[in-house]
Amino acid sequence: MNLPPLTEGRLIRRYQRFLADVELGDGRVVTAHCPNTGSMLGCRTPGSRVWLSASDNPKRKLAWTWELVETGLADGAARDGVLVGLHTGRSNALVREAIAAGRLPELAAYTAIRPEVKYGRNSRIDFLLEGGAQPPCYVEVKNITAAVAGGTGHFPDAVTARGARHLEEMAAMVAAGARALLVFCVQREDVERVAPADHIDPVYGRTLRQALAAGVEVAALGARVSPACIRLERRLPLVC
Repeated sequence: MNLPPLTEGRLIRRYQRFLADVELGDGRVVTAHCPNTGSMLGCRTPGSRVWLSASDNPKRKLAWTWELVETGLADGAARDGVLVGLHTGRSNALVREAIAAGRLPELAAYTAIRPEVKYGRNSRIDFLLEGGAQPPCYVEVKNITAAVAGGTGHFPDAVTARGARHLEEMAAMVAAGARALLVFCVQREDVERVAPADHIDPVYGRTLRQALAAGVEVAALGARVSPACIRLERRLPLVC
């Protein structure tokens, strides 16, 4: 995925979940939209280098959007200078690109993909894949930005009852004869493996293991990140 032109700055603070104050290189302080509703553990340190995209849409309340942050050892990164993609709204497009590029070979036989399909208890699955000789496959995408020293990325970075419910609904689809695949989209380069964040949300970790036992499949893809491009290129193991 090619990113729009980005402007570098320094993070002053992230607050009210959706807002971040950033000082640009010319000394201006702007308020940017923060497109990440999680706690952003390790990715919100004041003074961090950040990159923003700009919109000329007059209907937008905030012209700037926070796209990337540079983390270091003090933030739990495996090394200094790690770029992290924060925009969770880009995760689905990244995974769709990865499917088209054949980076999830277990989905290669499907001939059609539909986004945002209603299912379960008034939920929407990110992608429904159909066609070919296999049963339909329900694909849910979860974005990972949090990591701990040693190269383990974890999900979630805050308690998520919604995430646990999605796992239960995917397990129900498997019980009904379909396939279900949970894809962790890891928007940082220093992660070598993925694990549930039991220390943050033990219910999610327990529900994930139950879903795996019920036949839900899991894949994790690690990204190469730069201010010009984000691309999912590496298959990562799940440690569960």
